[in-house]
Amino acid sequence: MTDPNRQKIIDKIEASRDQAVKLLQDMVTIPSVTGDEAAIQKFMHDYLAGIGLDVDMWETDWDELKKHPGYRPVARGYEGRPNIVATLKGTGGGRSLLLNGHTDVIPVGDGEGWSDNPWSATIKEGRIYGRGSCDMKSGVASHVLAVQYLKELGLTPKGDVMINIVIDEEVSGHGTLDTVMRGYKADAGISGETSDLHVQPACIGRIWFEIEIQGKPAGVQQRYLGISGIELGYKICKAVQELEDERVATVTHPLYPSAIDSLPCLIGSFQAGNYPSAFPATALLKGSIGTVPSEDHEGVKQSLVDKIAAVAAQDPWMKDHPPVVRFVGYDAEASEIPREHAIVDTVSRTYTEVTGKQPTISGRQGAADTRFLNSYGETPTVIFGPGSTAVMHANDEYVSIDDYITSIKVMALSIYDWCNSEAQKAS
Repeated sequence: MTDPNRQKIIDKIEASRDQAVKLLQDMVTIPSVTGDEAAIQKFMHDYLAGIGLDVDMWETDWDELKKHPGYRPVARGYEGRPNIVATLKGTGGGRSLLLNGHTDVIPVGDGEGWSDNPWSATIKEGRIYGRGSCDMKSGVASHVLAVQYLKELGLTPKGDVMINIVIDEEVSGHGTLDTVMRGYKADAGISGETSDLHVQPACIGRIWFEIEIQGKPAGVQQRYLGISGIELGYKICKAVQELEDERVATVTHPLYPSAIDSLPCLIGSFQAGNYPSAFPATALLKGSIGTVPSEDHEGVKQSLVDKIAAVAAQDPWMKDHPPVVRFVGYDAEASEIPREHAIVDTVSRTYTEVTGKQPTISGRQGAADTRFLNSYGETPTVIFGPGSTAVMHANDEYVSIDDYITSIKVMALSIYDWCNSEAQKAS
């Protein structure tokens, strides 16, 4: 027999379309570049409290965070940058669910390259534009509204639902790590990261690195006596490309059938010399490596060190003046849960119910905070969100309104199904 509450949930979300669009627009218009999350977090706190949820908002203790094995060095602390968990307490006996998302976004510079103000939240051709619309305020809003609409319908589930809204994801993921340290966990989790509405049990890892190269100084008139950092840097760039070629040819994962898309290993920045009329004896290369689940994270780092050392050993200058490889900045391990996990099945089934289509099961081609929930938080977490990974950091970032509404429906039904099942059935 069909549960009549399911159609009530869908009808409620359809009838609330304008309200849903307005919430997301309000969120996008609040600038929240990483480090400046205070205003958006206060807005979310007030909204969540206003719909009757129990809201825990706290600031990370940086000194305590540094003691955790998942910590990665960052340049600034967390004063005035709170995290949030808002809880809808269940009626008892059901499985708990944690909904995770971040409100910090990457910088917009001076807005050059944008068709409009990056914080405008303009609607054009069925899309909401603006920094964060895709990555990932639409995912956060879909979590909030799914819970709100269930509550308004009087359909509070048996299990607890926790909405986890964090900061600093774009730099470190420490907001989610601190959520784990605060003791929050659930029978399962859903991350609203950009997934193009694909159901994603896995995410890649990302390793940032820099390579410092020292050539031989010379005067510009006697430049032939020097060793150019640019020339040396070019050799190292080719070595990094060779490492990518090797990894693409040998590293496999069933959720990442296109290795060339999933395993980027590249130099993204090349700085050499310091003056137009001076010989460029030094160079600093910066880049990143993508990894897939089941890889040895530290082993991948060592493979880069070994590759650079091998190439340097064949160079008459670099064999005695080897480049220095450092791993600095973003450092996120790949993560996954079993494809057969019950939370993957729940989201997949509700997606089919809402859309009439079978979901695409894939691995996210970007890092995600799920690594902390999976590894340290005892909360197996799947990724499902309305944003597109292809446009998440682009100028004129946008999210499809239809995808956003679909996400709210899938979230609401997933909460309804998951949290109304008995806790011991979690797998």
